[in-house]
Amino acid sequence: MSDVKRPSKRAQKAQETRRRILAAALELFVQDGYGATNLQDVADRAGVAVQTIYFVCGNKRALLKELVDVTIAGDDKPVATMDRPWFTHALAAGTVQDILHAYVTGTTSVLERVAPIGKMLDAAAASDPEVAALWPHDVDPRYVVQQRAAKALVGKPGAPADMPVAEAADLLYGLLSPELYLLLVHERGWPRERWERWAFQTLHAQLCSD
Repeated sequence: MSDVKRPSKRAQKAQETRRRILAAALELFVQDGYGATNLQDVADRAGVAVQTIYFVCGNKRALLKELVDVTIAGDDKPVATMDRPWFTHALAAGTVQDILHAYVTGTTSVLERVAPIGKMLDAAAASDPEVAALWPHDVDPRYVVQQRAAKALVGKPGAPADMPVAEAADLLYGLLSPELYLLLVHERGWPRERWERWAFQTLHAQLCSD
């Protein structure tokens, strides 16, 4: 008999309600903007009472913060990006080429989710100092992730002998950025396969000694 406990029907219902709220918030924040959307709009779209949003997610800023966290992660599990299986698997690969293959694929999945909310989030932070304060300003979390990947890359077979970690991190940070992804995929219409191929080939040319 399995020792794994299944969530109760009540817990499942609460989880589904949270997901509906987040989905409604994502759609409305991107469509109409964070500032123009109020919690009653989100409640109506999600089919819940506005009090339910306060109970489940907190105020509007807390809802935005959770929405961003879940969008980056791809689910509502409290697991940081650098502890996610796709990330640890990519960095454990034996060569730079193998790391890049897995890392570009995994990062592209994140970019697919994150890129559409970037402009909305920038506008929200610019108009509301309390929204801007939700994320640290002394360190860029995305750069921290790319720096960890860069450290793994430069220590693997196939890396240039004189490649500084900082330079490798800058290349990953720039070439795998939401801004560049939006430009090429959303504005220029590149399919995912073309983006992945280009990103891999470009990074391979910069980060592989062969």
